[in-house]
Amino acid sequence: MIAIYPGSFDPITLGHLDIIERGSGLFEQIIVAVLCNPSKQPLFSVEKRLEQIRHCTQHLANVTVDSFNGLTVDYAKQKQATVLLRGLRVLSDFEKELQMAHTNQTLWDGVETVFLATAKEYSFLSSSIVKEIAKFGGSVDHLVPPSILADICSSYPSP
Repeated sequence: MIAIYPGSFDPITLGHLDIIERGSGLFEQIIVAVLCNPSKQPLFSVEKRLEQIRHCTQHLANVTVDSFNGLTVDYAKQKQATVLLRGLRVLSDFEKELQMAHTNQTLWDGVETVFLATAKEYSFLSSSIVKEIAKFGGSVDHLVPPSILADICSSYPSP
């Protein structure tokens, strides 16, 4: 069974990596899919995020990394994936993700959304929080994979 883990991953965090590692034990193949969203202004280009994710997941033989435009369900059909993998941190995530899961089911009833609760040590973590802390010179080395740290530090030079 192929699962897609879609997201912006700008940047990938230890919370994302936790979901990918745990998901890789549940599914035959996981495609970590970076959504190209032209309405957002990302910190890293899609190509850079693909490179970052590939580096962080190279120890997982059943994980591939890709990018896509458009609807996630269309991408899932294209890749013959029947599962969308999503991480849940807090209750507000559940409301948003449940709505999206129901919406995706109206678009294609051949896809199921599987939720994994994020490990408790990452329940507060998001890419936005990482960027906000880094922007003000705070340490994010406990929030992102070590290989991502240099990219973040070079994006937010110390004052």
